[in-house]
Amino acid sequence: MSYEPCFLFLVLYSRRLARGLLGFASACFTVTTLHAQDSAVQVPELSTAAHSQKTESHEQATGIFRPIPGSFPPLEKARTYRGELVFVDHAHCRGSLRIQTKNAFRFNSPHPFALLPYAVVRYRGAPADLRDIPLGTVLHAKAFLPPDPTTSSVPVSSHKRDDGAAPSENHVILLEDEPSKCLRENEVWMLKEIELRKDQGILLTVRGSKSGVQIQASEESMTFDNATRIWRGRECLCVSDLVAEGTWPAEGKKSLSCQQTLLGVIWKPTPGGVFTRFHVSDIWLDETSMQRASQHQTATHTSFMRSRWMPAWVDAVQYGTFGRATVTATLFGGMDPSLYDDFKEGGHALMNGAATTLKHTEGGTAGPSQMAARGPILDVKKLPGTPPLGSSGIQIRVETDLITEGIRPTRIIRVRPAGWPDLHMPREEYLNGSTFEDRFPSPAIFPKY
Repeated sequence: MSYEPCFLFLVLYSRRLARGLLGFASACFTVTTLHAQDSAVQVPELSTAAHSQKTESHEQATGIFRPIPGSFPPLEKARTYRGELVFVDHAHCRGSLRIQTKNAFRFNSPHPFALLPYAVVRYRGAPADLRDIPLGTVLHAKAFLPPDPTTSSVPVSSHKRDDGAAPSENHVILLEDEPSKCLRENEVWMLKEIELRKDQGILLTVRGSKSGVQIQASEESMTFDNATRIWRGRECLCVSDLVAEGTWPAEGKKSLSCQQTLLGVIWKPTPGGVFTRFHVSDIWLDETSMQRASQHQTATHTSFMRSRWMPAWVDAVQYGTFGRATVTATLFGGMDPSLYDDFKEGGHALMNGAATTLKHTEGGTAGPSQMAARGPILDVKKLPGTPPLGSSGIQIRVETDLITEGIRPTRIIRVRPAGWPDLHMPREEYLNGSTFEDRFPSPAIFPKY
């Protein structure tokens, strides 16, 4: 006989009352779920990883790789592709890219992707959330097969003419725009020539190293227009400003002598029947201008993370008595160092279970803090070696007097220091029984005449 439903109701009604009743009920009825929890500790994978044994054996025999819970996948096994961001569902950490192939770019259907819980997203050389990136931005992705196709938030689709336009590897671990990729790989775009006609023109460019060595095999022409932002130091200039000062011609062509820049690249329809040609939305002419863009994006993302809590996963749980436990968790990577610095030994932290989409399992009228496990931070340590992509390499141990169901080994959690603001999530960013249909209704909602 189990008393868990009664306990759950009491906890939902009042956390403070639940603590006292949990101890009283345990003493009177000697009811405990520790055996079930202990068995969960020894299970290396989630019970939801429901691949059939036959499928798993076939994948192992053919060398097919899928990420597994509790382990950061090696980046060298990821597939790399590039495409235009055409759809974003930030609440479920997913979207769609129009993948660049050899065919006409505009003919490729949007291809769905999902972010892995520990995915790193970068925009303008800084940490970012999907909601920060404008539609139309050209992004570089490194992705894996779905960890579990039966629970994936996006389907594995196909393309009628080009398999490269719909890769099966649609669970992304790294998503970055053009400046972020160049900064990570120490590259630049070298401007060789400009051709200007009235308020629009073409830049002849090539990718190269900062030392001036050309990396890209062939030159690439990109369009720009009077909406293109040109950043120099602390200035934001227009095309007309460079024309007025004589840097660019009012009409015709001019050599730019392989001027080193960083480019923001998007896609928009191109006149003249060109199959694939990208557009320059931003030009950063020097390091100062790029650093300022990165600083602004870092501040935006840091403020956002303090309102949504840091993502992590549970490495181990040491269970005590009367609901007490010590939780060891690894914080996910890709954030600004100031966020990790807020986790200090001797401080306090709150943690909640989370979905693989990083949604809080609780939101409610009192926010995610109402049902959070909380307690002192016993230890903050840097793990040895270089952390793999997705990991911060920082592990914390938190002691709590009331462990909750979602905090088990390999499970995803959200955690914050007690000093961060206690804010409430918007409705679409926590679970509480909602489904995808709540956000994207089916055609059944329309009346039948």
